[in-house]
Amino acid sequence: MSTRTSGDAVVALDVGGTAMKGVVLDTTTHAREARRWETRREQGPEAVVAQVLGAVDELCALAPDARAVGLVVPGVVDEGTGVAVYSENIEWRDVPFRRLVAERTGLPVGFGHDVRAGGLAERALGAAAGCDDVLFVPIGTGISGAMFVDGRLVQHPYAGEIGHVHAGFDEPCACGAVGCLEAVASGAAISRRYAARAGDAVPAEEVLRRAGHEDAAAVAVWDDALDALARVLTTYVSILAPQRIVVGGGVSRAGERLLGPLRARLRDLLVWQQEPEVVPAVLADEAGSLGAGLLARRALARTTPTDVPRQER
Repeated sequence: MSTRTSGDAVVALDVGGTAMKGVVLDTTTHAREARRWETRREQGPEAVVAQVLGAVDELCALAPDARAVGLVVPGVVDEGTGVAVYSENIEWRDVPFRRLVAERTGLPVGFGHDVRAGGLAERALGAAAGCDDVLFVPIGTGISGAMFVDGRLVQHPYAGEIGHVHAGFDEPCACGAVGCLEAVASGAAISRRYAARAGDAVPAEEVLRRAGHEDAAAVAVWDDALDALARVLTTYVSILAPQRIVVGGGVSRAGERLLGPLRARLRDLLVWQQEPEVVPAVLADEAGSLGAGLLARRALARTTPTDVPRQER
């Protein structure tokens, strides 16, 4: 194992169901190197695990001065044990990623859930800064949530699965249930439901564009997505009363075409509950990798507590 210098660099890798994003971070936010790979899930879970470890190798080769590694992955994740328990999209089970990466690199490893890591980044550096009670909800291929309650991130492996709350529809979900939010309002669902109505398979962004041009099928699909989101968020607000809801993910690129109607529908459904702010995420596609970087620095701080200043609360 080579000797590493005492710089501040860390390696961070955000693994998604369709792509992996890796960076070498000199500081909390400055990436001196960035790489992106397609996640080859069609080759099977073992191949994706090998691909993740290969991406870590590539990033560490770019940064011989790196002092820690941050890795975040989707699905059910146990941060305490460092294990990826299960991913519906990738289909791996019980992968001990923290141990595998530590053995491979000889470095401290911060390991976590991709959405919870994105929430950490948005709270430390972005749209959730200054709030103790926050829901960060990225709407992309799937839907999940990072929940901050009284300033603490809820880290239970099975918590935050807001995409699998019943949203009032009878649409079957890939998880095996019926009526899940993710089956109606995720980017993949919007595209799939439009294709079923119009016979034209296009991305969610194109469905939204067509809705703006009064395409009847697109309007109906988009309207269902907004209704589903508002209903599920009303349930969340009624239980945990967040000060702020931060909306991220690919679908959030619709901006006020999403957030304006969503605020209005949420307001109509709330009766006595406290109405939260609903704001866009500001870190976009970088949230997961920046969150992985924060986890890497936390892991390093546990190893050498006087070397690294605390970057987040």
